[in-house]
Amino acid sequence: RIQIAFADGTSAGATLLVSKPDSDIAVLAPDRLPDLVVPAVMGGPPPVGDAVSAVGNPLGLTHSLTAGVVSATDRTIPTGRGQLSGLIQFDAAVNPGNSGGPLLNRAGQVVGIVTALANPANQDFVGIGFAVPIATAGGAAGGPQQ
Repeated sequence: RIQIAFADGTSAGATLLVSKPDSDIAVLAPDRLPDLVVPAVMGGPPPVGDAVSAVGNPLGLTHSLTAGVVSATDRTIPTGRGQLSGLIQFDAAVNPGNSGGPLLNRAGQVVGIVTALANPANQDFVGIGFAVPIATAGGAAGGPQQ
């Protein structure tokens, strides 16, 4: 059973429509939407050095924003299920609870979906995050890839 929590405090059940483990992407369809829905604006791929912000709930701290820059693009990292490739590497602090949240450019456009944190020695606050580019996520969800 899947539950979605919306920013206005409401929640709803949801159905899994698409799952793409090779991209770490899933598409959920909520049973009902909140009264006000503001669509996200998608951005193109960010260049190295561009300012980005990660939005999420790191370590359970809701409605958090961290900022940094794009450190590299087209990164590949190992996971428990193989490898994720084509990722955006950034230095904004991310922790458990940021995964699935948006990576925004300075215009507020979604450029990626936060998916991983480099933590090879199980240290706290390592600060190397990775995001699936939004074009990859859109393509995995059945939308057009940019």
